Amino acid sequence: MDASDRKLLDQLQKNAKTSIQSLAETTGLSTASVQRRVRALRETGAIQREVAILDPGQVGLGITAIVAVELERDRLDQIDAFKRKAREDRQVTHFYCIAGEADFILIVMARDIADYEAFTHRFFFADKNVRKFRTSIVVSTVKATSEVPV
Repeated sequence: MDASDRKLLDQLQKNAKTSIQSLAETTGLSTASVQRRVRALRETGAIQREVAILDPGQVGLGITAIVAVELERDRLDQIDAFKRKAREDRQVTHFYCIAGEADFILIVMARDIADYEAFTHRFFFADKNVRKFRTSIVVSTVKATSEVPV
């Protein structure tokens, strides 16, 4: 990966619909070179996927919760089951295995506080392997990005 690839990635993660012509003008490459490079970046997995970023409020999601979770046991099968459950749940938008006081950090989105409470009953209280969880409710979002600093 060279500087031109990094410029392409930087532009595409800001707007994946940027035209090949515009990318060529920004990077100083030919359109054919841009097409080849973007194809290669997709094939190698540098570009994992291209998505639309939605405004949570516009789609009825008023609550974002950051949740630290500690599991009861460190058995691999139970950890795997918890990871699988988090990957499959649509309300869990980010899921991190961490080192520190907790085992996992989850970012959870909900319509309102009642919806989040229902999530906690279904996801945490019903799971005998969850020792405890701590929730922080996001009051305002100062910065939220999926951009990687290239």
